[in-house]
Amino acid sequence: MSGTAPNGASGSMVDHRGRPRVAVTGLGLKTPAGNDVASFWETVLAGRPMAANIESFDTSYLPVRFACQVKGFDGVEYLGPKEVRRVDRNAQLGFAAAIDANRDAGDTGADPARCAIVAGVGIGGLGTMEDQEKLLLERGPLRVTPFLVPMMMPNATPAIVAMELGWTGPNICVATACAAGSHAIGEGARLIRDNTADVVLAGGAEAVVVPIAIAAFARMGALSGRHEDPASASRPFDVGRDGFVMGEGAAFLVLERYDRALSRGAHIYGEILGYGRNADAYHITAPSPGGSGATACMQLALEDAGLAPSDIGHVNAHGTSTPLNDASEAEAIVKVFNGSTPPVTSIKGVTGHLIAAAGAVECVASILAARDGLVPPTANHEQTDPDITIDVIAGSPRELRGPVLSNSFGFGGHNATLVVGPAPAA
Repeated sequence: MSGTAPNGASGSMVDHRGRPRVAVTGLGLKTPAGNDVASFWETVLAGRPMAANIESFDTSYLPVRFACQVKGFDGVEYLGPKEVRRVDRNAQLGFAAAIDANRDAGDTGADPARCAIVAGVGIGGLGTMEDQEKLLLERGPLRVTPFLVPMMMPNATPAIVAMELGWTGPNICVATACAAGSHAIGEGARLIRDNTADVVLAGGAEAVVVPIAIAAFARMGALSGRHEDPASASRPFDVGRDGFVMGEGAAFLVLERYDRALSRGAHIYGEILGYGRNADAYHITAPSPGGSGATACMQLALEDAGLAPSDIGHVNAHGTSTPLNDASEAEAIVKVFNGSTPPVTSIKGVTGHLIAAAGAVECVASILAARDGLVPPTANHEQTDPDITIDVIAGSPRELRGPVLSNSFGFGGHNATLVVGPAPAA
């Protein structure tokens, strides 16, 4: 089905399947590329890589000593000096991004029982667990904080956001590794489409730039080893890629019934048009051969949006900068678009890999790309791998026409694809 106008007439409040349209009315993020929408987007459009040597802890004994970290963030500004000590950095970043998004959306006037939160988290409070284990071994069990369990649990972010806002609707935590942020947004859109909620805060958070995570991913062979020039280490689809750069961050979007957003005069950034999700059912870390799972996932998202591949103007790729992932995803994109691919970019050249937050941050980038009609460049991309035949955008932004397809693929074979579009002209 061609989806040139997937939502029917411009004044329609339902999509091609008769479901409520899903507007994006608020954005909030904390990322290595910036802690607000304007600075983040400026950095992404400029293609400025954010990888640098880690300064927050001693890395002299670690195999990898650089990452993409969030700078200039102070959780005290959001949680206060007492409460911040009881919240892991993971949830601090997620809470701050969610609160910023909610403020950005303004007063929705929605019933708190019809307001939902869906948060994607990969690992949870790993930094707190690592610190407290040291205390246990060095000083005994009585030195372990009584707040360890709520600090380490992955669902801490949606819990504290709900308590802050007084939202009593569905409160869900999605843990699908690197696909979690996109899954959270897609599932949040479904809550609106099936009339479970009128407003949803959906996104992801992750903060695993800690020694144990760096050591573990390095032992897997997943991380880049470009210590001589960390800024050039994340290079998606490039012939010289050798692994991803660990990152941290968070992003949340306010999703709202389109008719409600219009009636209250909300600023609408864009729309969630489609959502696909499936499983490779193949390997705990490697993608399925030939990118079959990713191919099917993108096709499901297009079908959900009522769009044909030719309607898509840009693909925001998962593009981690690992040899296997990039090759598999590129093959899948070629299959979906029958060899004639739209412009492709991966913002991980700028941000590094934010694990569970990656899909949410990249959804924000996709919304902004659709809004401004610009495809951001892939940082550090100098020469496309000769085995990769997609149209990778590098150097400077390119003009964009049409909706954006955004991919996220996680360990365990978890796949998620979102299709987003700009706000229709008034």
